[in-house]
Amino acid sequence: MKIAKARFVSPDHNFWYGFFAITLSVFVFAYSSRFGQVSILAYYALWFPLILIDYRHSLGNYAKFYWILAFGIFACLSVFWSAAPSVTMRASLQYMTHIVCALIVARTMNIRTLTMGMLAGVCMVVLFSLAFGGYNYDSMDGNFSFVGAFSSKNQLGFYCSVGIYFAFAAIFILRERGIWRLLALGTLVLAGYALLASQSATSIIATAGTLAVVIGLSLLLLFAPRTRKMFFLVGLIAAIGLAFAAINLGGLDLLLGAFGKDTTLTGRTYLWGEGIAAWRLSPYFGVGYQAYWVQGFSEAERLWEEFYIASRSGFHFHNTYIELLVELGVVGLFLLAVVIVRVPVGHLIRLLDDRDDVASYVVFGMSVMLVVRSFFEVDMMHPYAIGSFLLYYSAGLLATSQSTRRYEAPANQHEMQMRPA
Repeated sequence: MKIAKARFVSPDHNFWYGFFAITLSVFVFAYSSRFGQVSILAYYALWFPLILIDYRHSLGNYAKFYWILAFGIFACLSVFWSAAPSVTMRASLQYMTHIVCALIVARTMNIRTLTMGMLAGVCMVVLFSLAFGGYNYDSMDGNFSFVGAFSSKNQLGFYCSVGIYFAFAAIFILRERGIWRLLALGTLVLAGYALLASQSATSIIATAGTLAVVIGLSLLLLFAPRTRKMFFLVGLIAAIGLAFAAINLGGLDLLLGAFGKDTTLTGRTYLWGEGIAAWRLSPYFGVGYQAYWVQGFSEAERLWEEFYIASRSGFHFHNTYIELLVELGVVGLFLLAVVIVRVPVGHLIRLLDDRDDVASYVVFGMSVMLVVRSFFEVDMMHPYAIGSFLLYYSAGLLATSQSTRRYEAPANQHEMQMRPA
């Protein structure tokens, strides 16, 4: 039996494989802690075989990805000074292979395939949480919240935010019709309901802010390139000025009060202070990747006890940049910040030059959401997580020119031979 390579690695011909693979990947990201190593192996089995099918197209020239891979490599190197070497070695290798998978997806799956797969995946995740999830006590908010099948309402809220955003993108950016529009609308309803049930203020604010930015950008794109760039600069300066004015006039307190929060962000500011104090002990290289929240370490045990974390796991400083400083110091902060900043800026520049670049349009909005959440959550530092997957997928698209996103198989390699056992 002959199967064309393009059905697996060509963005123009592999929709159904990509749709299935991305859907399953999203489910694995959400519940790998429940289903264990089997789910992780399934995730690898979806993407690494594409290297065997066509390694040149799946991997490409990794010299172009130096700024993307630098943080993952540094995380692996941190095993040499880690406070918990075995933990760091295992976690850093997982993170590095996760980056490679995301880059493979960026080179082999187009934005429509990603969007539809994300919608189906989030739909499955939310349905599973509604069917088998429940409520949990939030030690930071001091009340009970719907967490679904997760351990935190903010995790559920993040997946709901992703579902809402991609539903918006499918309808208004990609302009899907028929069954795919129905999928987007269904995901929008399910994710919207679960987001409100979770009462995750971070996710609600990030979702609303992201949609506002994307809608504002759509108005900007109505103008000619030179005009839209000028209006963007004016709008950016005005937005910064309004933000400072709102903070000085008590707008932040009003916003927090609307969600039942106080100025301490329900204990987050205390956690941030503890993180800064821990960073000062190892300012340049940190304590090692994922080597702070380790059972048996006194400071981690103390904070788990103070915040009533009975599981003694799954906790962090609720700020990506402080978490980076503690684990990998200023060097690690710089390396990941390059990716976090370059992704939205790079896609925005592409979009201002070419408003028909729908891939940059979609991933720019998603990267805005990741940036907003980065000040209150840690979504991009862990393997097998949807946040890090989307970050590195977006970075991979940015590093890959549009001309190389299309698959061109050599005439003598267009098909691969599969023999029955």
